[in-house]
Amino acid sequence: MSENYSMTIGGEAVRAPGTFGVVDPATGEVAEQAPDASREQLDAAMAAAQAAYPAWRRDEAARRKALLAAADIMFTRSEEIGRIITLEQGKPLADATMEVVGAGVWLKYFADLELPAEVIQDDANARVEVVRRPMGVVAAITPWNFPLLLAIWKLAPALLAGNTMVLKPSPFTPLSSLKLGEVLRDVLPPGVLNVVTGGDELGAWMTSHDVPRKISFTGSVATGKRVAAAAAPDLKRVTLELGGNDPAILLDDVDPAAVAARLFGAAFQNNGQVCSAVKRVYAPASVYDDVVEALAEQARAAKVGEGTREGVQYGPINNEPQYERVGELVAEALAGGARAAAGGGPIDGPGYFFQPTILADVEDGARIVDEEQFGPALPVIRYTDLDEALARANGTHFGLSGSVWGADADRAAEVAAELECGTAWVNTHLALAPHQPFGGFKWSGVGVENGPWGLYGFTELQVIHRSKA
Repeated sequence: MSENYSMTIGGEAVRAPGTFGVVDPATGEVAEQAPDASREQLDAAMAAAQAAYPAWRRDEAARRKALLAAADIMFTRSEEIGRIITLEQGKPLADATMEVVGAGVWLKYFADLELPAEVIQDDANARVEVVRRPMGVVAAITPWNFPLLLAIWKLAPALLAGNTMVLKPSPFTPLSSLKLGEVLRDVLPPGVLNVVTGGDELGAWMTSHDVPRKISFTGSVATGKRVAAAAAPDLKRVTLELGGNDPAILLDDVDPAAVAARLFGAAFQNNGQVCSAVKRVYAPASVYDDVVEALAEQARAAKVGEGTREGVQYGPINNEPQYERVGELVAEALAGGARAAAGGGPIDGPGYFFQPTILADVEDGARIVDEEQFGPALPVIRYTDLDEALARANGTHFGLSGSVWGADADRAAEVAAELECGTAWVNTHLALAPHQPFGGFKWSGVGVENGPWGLYGFTELQVIHRSKA
């Protein structure tokens, strides 16, 4: 054990009555211990956030200054915090460091984002102004695939708007969020950001707690539905980002060799553990075999290993349940007649390593096509009719994002407009940015994150009506 991690409550380092083990996915062994918060400690965190709220919401200049200072910490300590992410999440150190840098970029963006009032009437009768007010305390629950960046996606707009926060990270990746709380204690006033860690029970306590006025959650559909149900009795506002099963449709004029590397990168970034990654590829019959082989070449060349080793591109799957799920979906597809053009199973040895896998001769109806695999396995589905491919791409409860690839960009854009999803990319995928709204249709979520639209999600509208009569 290399570091003694503590929670942040009311600006202070706080231990818990007990701890739980945090597994290094590269070894499958417990590497660190994290605090296991009690119900009383959650109450204390909520009370601290509530007490900090009145002063914090009134000082916009201080909020912007604090977010800029937080961004500077992310930039200057990116490798230090990145090493923690690699330990708990498994991704290569270069990717983990860039996650921290990205957190700084998001913080800086929101620190500079305007939150203007709107004057909708100013005449002899009245001046009517619409302003956006903060909500109060926000409960944020974050996932294990991008543990720091996705915390910042919530923290930056919530705090800029004038809210305070209690943050609970995934129990698989609590360490980077605990570190975040620690490094921001000197930047944020006590109580503005509180970080507590624990298991699913702690999350249930948070969502039903009577203090938060907003819950921002990123995770599975099943848990998101439980969050929404828990929020309903108190009419808490919610933002839910619940994952996707993102299709990539290749048109018949596509050059497989030209797009293979970008398509593979969009599917296998973070070892396929990205909500909006390509999860299934629809390729026309005329180029199907070439597409499969081009992707298989990329998979066979990929370097998988422990995240601090030189040249490693992909680490392990983050946790044992997800590792077993990916293995089960791949094995079931192969048993059903699919062909592994590359990969096809686990990598021998310790840890949760899995071969980058390209599955050919697989159809809609297979679980690995119909469900979100969230791992390093990509099915490629043959089609002969574009309208049918679109119908199959849209024929799911998910609707987070998708992409269309072709030599004629205008034609590809017309097809992309038919996708039922929050973001439709043309000749690219996973092109995310802080100024661009991110959210999903159908079961992929409620509300959006990022850009002014994400900021508005942490506010309530208020009308200031001044009579001149």
